[in-house]
Amino acid sequence: MAEDPTGSVRLDEGVEQTAASLTKEVSQSEREQLATKLVSRFAVWSGAAGLIPVPVVDIVTVAGLQLQMLRRISQIYNISFSENRGKALIASLAGSLIPASSGLGAVSALKAVPVIGTLTAGLVMPVLSAGATYAIGKAFIQHFESGGTLLDFNPPDYREFVRTQKQMWDARQSRPAQSAEPPASPAGRAEETASAGS
Repeated sequence: MAEDPTGSVRLDEGVEQTAASLTKEVSQSEREQLATKLVSRFAVWSGAAGLIPVPVVDIVTVAGLQLQMLRRISQIYNISFSENRGKALIASLAGSLIPASSGLGAVSALKAVPVIGTLTAGLVMPVLSAGATYAIGKAFIQHFESGGTLLDFNPPDYREFVRTQKQMWDARQSRPAQSAEPPASPAGRAEETASAGS
């Protein structure tokens, strides 16, 4: 670093360029894409946390991942984050997913049952926790995209949106199994495209 005649320290050119790129305004679509990728990644991690064989530890881990996801989404949208407010919002939003959130607790408790309970929970818990995390993240993205903050977030307003997002996650996860079918011939694809266009 060089010192200029006024006594202040100048940054190297590379550091100045990096600082400028960090403060550069990100477009709305880029921000939404970045946040959506983040939510998808945290949903996968929550699914992996659902594999933890110890009851309650898995739920605590998923809740921690959801809170970290909300912190990171808040950073992307330059929204001030409060851990206590974030916990309360996630808990109330998860409460709007009654089947999924109560199912998480029941499935987690099922892990205490040797062999059958552990196997069943190992199959169900990752799907429930990943779906709930994805839906919660997408609800916050939509809220922040519309100019909202953590202070004006109202979980009951997003109940239907969260349910829809969870269904989309479930459908997205079942798609790879359906893609195991043999690909259609080029003529079949052309017919599908033509029928979809009309």
